Amino acid sequence: MPLDRGAQRLLKMLAVVGQGAGAARSAAGRRQALASLAEMVEQTPAGTVETRDLAIPGPGGPIGARLYAPPAHAHEPQGAVVYLHGGGWVAGGLATHDGVCRRLALASGMKVLAVDYRLAPEHPFPAALEDALAALRWASDAAADLGIDARRLAIAGDSAGGGLAAAVAQSAERPPLALQVLICPILDLAEASGSRREFAEGYFLDAATLAADVADYAGPRADLRDVRLSPLRASTLGGLPPALIHTAEFDPFRDEGEAYARRLSAAGVAVRQTRHDGMIHYFYAMPRPIPHAGEALAAIGGEIAEALA
Repeated sequence: MPLDRGAQRLLKMLAVVGQGAGAARSAAGRRQALASLAEMVEQTPAGTVETRDLAIPGPGGPIGARLYAPPAHAHEPQGAVVYLHGGGWVAGGLATHDGVCRRLALASGMKVLAVDYRLAPEHPFPAALEDALAALRWASDAAADLGIDARRLAIAGDSAGGGLAAAVAQSAERPPLALQVLICPILDLAEASGSRREFAEGYFLDAATLAADVADYAGPRADLRDVRLSPLRASTLGGLPPALIHTAEFDPFRDEGEAYARRLSAAGVAVRQTRHDGMIHYFYAMPRPIPHAGEALAAIGGEIAEALA
């Protein structure tokens, strides 16, 4: 399908004003660019969600988090999604992904715990993964206090956070999981796929920005084939939790997300994989210029509700 008209207009506008994801390749510049973009493209979703900011004990000190609670249909514990934001391991946080988490909570009827994990380059690999695992373990241990059912716990994330979520799901250190949700995930830092080469320029996130993000996060000594950085390279995927994987047609990371879905399925893992035609990377967080964003998150929320019922 052709590139979505809303996405086309957005890409042209970002190119003109110089505020695309590749406009600033320093960590500080990336953070400001993503924060500004989030303010420009987000819309407050309809519906009431209660929020509570939390501090989770972590290996490097307290981890900021925000708990989203949709209207409860009963007084019984709800399923929950531990959510890891995107932003190339150097940018993003509770503010940039507030709308995404609200929509997922409303659409799924599940609580969502957004994790403000440590960012690179101040905190390089494996800090983000360590924080993600600590937050998931805490959510499982504190399930009764949080009003969630630890038997219905999911890990989720988008972009770099999707790669972190996949690495968490593969980790032997994690608590039991009922589901993993990967939205346009980055799953292989060691080798560029066909879509990575095809959409290297002009499709929101360019190859040079990704390279700068990887350098900030992984550093010069990390082996990019390490499965904690490149979950697609795991030698075996059997026994992992069921997966929902969503990719975008014009996303550099499309091929690795779909390859991961195929590998999971071949290993006997239940997988539901959806490609969003005409969409670009990060589309799901941009409902103002790209109306399909709201539809996509509503669909993902419905899938989560079904999986965690």
